[in-house]
Amino acid sequence: MLKKLSPYWLWLVLALPALAMISPFFADDARALRGVLHGSGEFAARFMIISMMATPLMMLTKGSRFARWLRANRRYFGVAAFAYAAVHTLAYVMGESLDRILAEATQFDILTGWLAFAIFIPLAATSMDYAVRKLGTWWKPLQRWTYAAAVLTLLHWASLHDWNGWMAPAIHFAPLAALTLYRLWWTYLRVRPARMA
Repeated sequence: MLKKLSPYWLWLVLALPALAMISPFFADDARALRGVLHGSGEFAARFMIISMMATPLMMLTKGSRFARWLRANRRYFGVAAFAYAAVHTLAYVMGESLDRILAEATQFDILTGWLAFAIFIPLAATSMDYAVRKLGTWWKPLQRWTYAAAVLTLLHWASLHDWNGWMAPAIHFAPLAALTLYRLWWTYLRVRPARMA
């Protein structure tokens, strides 16, 4: 059933949270725009986490139907993560003065966000099949920068409230951290059965 789900339906599902984020951009309502800022950032992180969980889930569940579907569609989740990150950035830029944006740019909580978004840009730009073919063996090493973006996103989210609001990002990133540790163990540390001579 999951395998037969049209990409267009998946795009519709991924776009649903954005519907509530449209009107504040056209209204003079700073509070509503701040709501977009928080909501879009959280959905960017969630979709990035989901896309990154595909491979370790395949390993853990030995290729379950859901894990196979997620791996086949992870690029959609990754592009959606970038789209929500772009909305997040736009809401921030529209809600602050240029002087304040420049003043905050080097602060740890804001700098980590800018760096994560900067990494997102080439990852999203090379997500199409054409880029995969053109980059060849360079495509996978480039996409591994997703891990740096994930760490920066976690630091950005956790530090925004002077580290007092670390619980929400920790809960979101915990499954990805656990699956990544499992993947590292499976790839490098597990005891493999001896081969027959």
